Amino acid sequence: MVMSMTGYGQDVFHLGNTTVTVEIRSVNHRFLEFTAKTPRSLLFLEDKIKRILQSYFQRGRMEVYINIQGDGLVQRELYTDWELMDKYIDQIRSAKARYNLAGDIPVTIMSEIPDLLSVQEVENYSEELRDSITTSITRACEQLLQMREEEGTFLIKDVNNRMLVIQEIVSNLQTRRESVIEEYRDRIQSRINNYVGENDIIDQTRINQEIALLAEKGDITEEITRLQSHIDHFFDTIGLNDAIGRKLDFIMQEMHREANTVGSKSTDAKIGIWIVSLKSEIEKIKEQIQNIE
Repeated sequence: MVMSMTGYGQDVFHLGNTTVTVEIRSVNHRFLEFTAKTPRSLLFLEDKIKRILQSYFQRGRMEVYINIQGDGLVQRELYTDWELMDKYIDQIRSAKARYNLAGDIPVTIMSEIPDLLSVQEVENYSEELRDSITTSITRACEQLLQMREEEGTFLIKDVNNRMLVIQEIVSNLQTRRESVIEEYRDRIQSRINNYVGENDIIDQTRINQEIALLAEKGDITEEITRLQSHIDHFFDTIGLNDAIGRKLDFIMQEMHREANTVGSKSTDAKIGIWIVSLKSEIEKIKEQIQNIE
């Protein structure tokens, strides 16, 4: 199954008064890479998240978002800085003794001293919640997988159609190659006749040598054979049950190289037009397969 590298998966579940939303976004990347945006108390789950992603995907940049909402998750606790309190009391007692001050130290002083009392929030994630998050990530991965498979189907359909166009162009090049030599012969014969006249003695052997030399310089047989081989390799590759994006990209690079060689060798106008079309289709396929896993 050919898969795209772009997609989105989401899963939402409720546990008591807690609502958890898991989102996974995927874009194209040379390798498998992921970032997790989770509450700090869940950072220890990153390795497990990574293993889950690796079991589903081979390439792509994944962004995992975990959003947790619920009153029961956060507990507020009041903390007293007793060390700071001791210092205040010591200073007050010293001041009373130094200046002969009377009176008791009021209890209200605790609320009047800055930073003495503080309210801190403590996250309280149960094992049940953590296990449920792991299961939710798996469900989001399955949804993302389905979306990537659907997108991959559309991509490979477009790529297949373009490759059929390329196959037709290569077939035309093969047919045209066989008639180019005859055109070379006719063109040279016509020019010779214009310059020396039909009644003059012409060294036919020399003419044949010139035709053979031109034909050899412009011979594109090897390039056409390699292009046909690359097309067969391409169709074989898209049938593999594996990550094929990088393999397809390499094949298209090789096809582009062969097309350039044909274009530089041939001076035939028809072949030149076909090469422009061939290179255009190759570039469009290269753009599409950049997003194939």
